[in-house]
Amino acid sequence: MTSEPSVDDRLLEAAEGGIPAALADLGRLVRIPGIAWPAFDQEQLRLSARAIADLASGAGVFDEVRVLTAEIPGSGEQGQPAVLATRRARRGRPTVMLYAHHDVQPPGDESLWDTPPFEPTVRDGRLYGRGAADDKAGVMAHIASLRALREVHGDDLDLGLVLFVEGEEEYGSRSFGRFLADNADAMRSDVIVVADSGNWDSDTPAVTVSLRGNAKFHLTVRTLDHASHSGMFGGAVPDAMLATIKLLSTLWDSSGAVAVPGLAVRDADTPEYSEEKLRDETGLLEGVQPIGEGSILSRIWNRPAITVTGIDFTSVAAASNTLSPEVTVVVSARVAPGQDAREAYAAIEAHLRAHAPFGAQLTFSDVDCGDGFLVDTSGWAVAEAREAMRDGYRRDPVDLGVGGSIPFIADLVRQFPGSQILVTGVADPHSRAHSPNESLHLDTFRNAVRAETLLLARLNGRTV
Repeated sequence: MTSEPSVDDRLLEAAEGGIPAALADLGRLVRIPGIAWPAFDQEQLRLSARAIADLASGAGVFDEVRVLTAEIPGSGEQGQPAVLATRRARRGRPTVMLYAHHDVQPPGDESLWDTPPFEPTVRDGRLYGRGAADDKAGVMAHIASLRALREVHGDDLDLGLVLFVEGEEEYGSRSFGRFLADNADAMRSDVIVVADSGNWDSDTPAVTVSLRGNAKFHLTVRTLDHASHSGMFGGAVPDAMLATIKLLSTLWDSSGAVAVPGLAVRDADTPEYSEEKLRDETGLLEGVQPIGEGSILSRIWNRPAITVTGIDFTSVAAASNTLSPEVTVVVSARVAPGQDAREAYAAIEAHLRAHAPFGAQLTFSDVDCGDGFLVDTSGWAVAEAREAMRDGYRRDPVDLGVGGSIPFIADLVRQFPGSQILVTGVADPHSRAHSPNESLHLDTFRNAVRAETLLLARLNGRTV
């Protein structure tokens, strides 16, 4: 006599059965080049938001689905369109907010892509395209899990749900705080699942427990009031590029570790992680050595990092024999978890002002700071998430620190201090988010949907 399948078995079957449709929908989302930078067509973001609102409505679990914007504080302008879908909890069940973002990074130099960035392409078990991993896969992991939940539970669903799909995460979440304040009553949740992180590898899930903060700014270095002939005056007056090179070099010591007084280092253990694994996951060239001090993961998770990510200067093609009067660079700093990001920025600015060579004039602008985050792992939601990941991936999850930043989590904590935050993701170390040839590992996506479906179903049986 054959026994009836368990509820978990039915949920996993529904999740698995919905993967082809979810990937087809993901492909349609990837084709929409929704980029929040003003230089790009903003109608594409509106198309993206409407497409996701349609998917949310089609999931059949929400009482209300809306596309909304909020004002960017201090600007009088509206932020980018977000999708907010809500369902009220019944019979004492918790409310769960599912977060992801639908905007994507610009594609960059399209000649570096093996296939067009907005043409989803499957090869070798991965789906390639801008946003395929970051973070339209997060959107579809939520939608696919809700579809499976609906298929198994039907109308017997008491869980409160909030789906919040932001439209400007890659552009600094400028209206995020105002959006939360404007919609606080509708969005208030017991658990918040932020599907915008990664996993240990393509087979092993992770709960992200720490994130670095960020401090980004523009630095302009001026030494002359006009350009001059480099042959006539070179060797007597400092050009701005010389001053910039010397100034920026003071930010690091000889090992490449950050050498700015006042930047904190978090003291925390990290798992074993080899240089060989680092080389495999980053493409570090043969003969090029890693930088920094301490264990490799402590350098990424718990120590500050400073990167020059942009420069305004004459291109190679247009170079002439000229002493440059002015150079502007973009400096992006990652701040150790636990340190206030504005405190870190102040330390960097003070260091640069103290080390300005030749009396060069420095101007700081476009400062953008976001605090890091440390997850409280003692709550019941984390325990439920770990168990669901174990059953969904068939692997024990690991606690993961992330060197990147998700500054808006601090806004969530401020607005909803009683909520438990779970930071999850569908990416793996080879996803190349923000880079050419971004991709999603299909089996990782499948397992992420399995795990989230189990998590939501189990929370549906919990009373708060």
